[in-house]
Amino acid sequence: MASASSANHILLSPPPSLPSLLPASNAKFPHTSFPRNYLSHSSLIRSQPHLPCFITNAAALNTAQSPNIVSLSKTTDPDHTTKPTILVSEKLGEGGLDLLRSFADVECLYGMSPEQLCKEISRFDALIVRSGTKVSRKVFQAANGRLKVVGRAGVGIDNVDLQAATELGCLVVNAPTANTIAAAEHAIALLASMARNVAQSDASVKSGKWQRTKYIGVSLVGKTLAIMGFGKVGSEVARRAKGLGMHVISHDPYAPADRARAIGVDLVSFDDAISTADFISLHMPLTPTTSKVFNDDTFAKMKKGARIINVARGGVIDEDALVRALESGVVSQAALDVFSEEPPPSDSKLLQFENVTLTPHLGASTKEAQEGVAVEIAEAVVGALRGELSATAVNAPMLVAGGDGIKSVKVVYRSARDPDDLDTRLLRAMIIKGIIEPISDSFVNLVNADFTAKQKGLRISEERVVVDSSPENPIDSIQVLISNTESKFASAESEHGNVSIEGRVKYGIPHLTQVGSFSVDVSLEGNLILCCQVDQPGMIGRVGNILGEQNYNVSFMSVGRTVKRTKAIMAIGVDEVPDKNTLKKIGEVPAIEEFVFLKL
Repeated sequence: MASASSANHILLSPPPSLPSLLPASNAKFPHTSFPRNYLSHSSLIRSQPHLPCFITNAAALNTAQSPNIVSLSKTTDPDHTTKPTILVSEKLGEGGLDLLRSFADVECLYGMSPEQLCKEISRFDALIVRSGTKVSRKVFQAANGRLKVVGRAGVGIDNVDLQAATELGCLVVNAPTANTIAAAEHAIALLASMARNVAQSDASVKSGKWQRTKYIGVSLVGKTLAIMGFGKVGSEVARRAKGLGMHVISHDPYAPADRARAIGVDLVSFDDAISTADFISLHMPLTPTTSKVFNDDTFAKMKKGARIINVARGGVIDEDALVRALESGVVSQAALDVFSEEPPPSDSKLLQFENVTLTPHLGASTKEAQEGVAVEIAEAVVGALRGELSATAVNAPMLVAGGDGIKSVKVVYRSARDPDDLDTRLLRAMIIKGIIEPISDSFVNLVNADFTAKQKGLRISEERVVVDSSPENPIDSIQVLISNTESKFASAESEHGNVSIEGRVKYGIPHLTQVGSFSVDVSLEGNLILCCQVDQPGMIGRVGNILGEQNYNVSFMSVGRTVKRTKAIMAIGVDEVPDKNTLKKIGEVPAIEEFVFLKL
């Protein structure tokens, strides 16, 4: 069939152990749990409706993160003679503590010094912190290899040494979703109270004064708000600001323009954002690139009288430069919830400005958010201690179950077109998107795909194989091979040890055509159950009966195998989404070794 091949290798920096691939979930759904002997993290994801791109991606299948895809496979649950031990170094909601105590021995030791933490840490399997505890390299070294998991109750992980954690084999997980709305609401509260001088006039009235003319504010309607960082919190702030009648622009080099346009937000350059905005709200992480990005040069480019809100990280603002901008009038007001040093020192000049509103890091401080963060981080830590990879892990790729991390991803395009007449940039971008986006905060598109892959340490290579097919169809099929890793759905591994998925478009619909060494023909739409089983009579009937007894209608069923009476893959389409108990019954069929359920 193949008559020629042409390899065009795109070499990006190889990963050390992929510590920079930062999984940050986009979870917006309640947790769904399964017994461990049925739980794995593996999936086959259609990365773009009109492209046959099939990516093995474990993060999207984490049942704690998505109600749409549930993956179950049989594993052996070892007997635990002793409970793991967990240290909680900062206050955590009772819901989270109750969940932890149901699984492990928990000690709450608040207010420890760095020296005390290093002294105590070797007794614990897991550590849960908020923003106040610094988990340094010394802490990881003092653990003497016992510390398996660090859980950060919140989004930011700048107080955890990720490089040291990765080098010493400790998983770091966070809770990125529970406090999103709370942080966005606090940003809007600061925006409105600053515009109307609420804090200042409150203090004035309580001191016995009545200064109506002194505290005349400004209207929000028609003003331009620049959101610096269009991630989860930034996009929620944008939605609320639009409701207040503001014109919203944003700067974020990784945010896709179509996602911003859907909210009614224009993506602009950094300089355009700060030079045209009346209000500037900061929502970027603290990284070497963003550290003190708001400095003297930045303030000099702003519209005179601009107002700044920061509920992100204090370190993104050079506070001395902000003082100078306030003194010169370039910045007329500021509302800050975060600071370079928390609490700020008593001699900080920021405390002396009446036109500066300060709050003590309250962005996530609602009862609902605190409880949600506690439960979210507890679930992630408990899951990690059980040996399950969480989609909120920030220093481990969700694609792997073992090994030293992904060394390379190879994409093979089969096409009748001449290799020089085949532009695969969009396809490659979609594959990178499918690997990176579900497990990180990055947004990948055609423009930044290769850059993001390089930044995350992925080595992507492409090969074009000329086949005898219609030249009118640009691509006959696409195969994705991920080497030096193990799939949690073992059947996706080929005889050469690569995780291998292949697909094509038939009649305008993406089809899965190969899983590992198994040839299949499955339309990727609707609800799909994909089983790996012993190839023996009666299997179709047994699974069909389980579904029928629960009134789930089977739309199609097909079987692919390599050698008869050994192993086979059975694909079952169902009209409805089976409940957890039905899926559990399928998993209990002795001849079924593993299976995944996908809602496509």
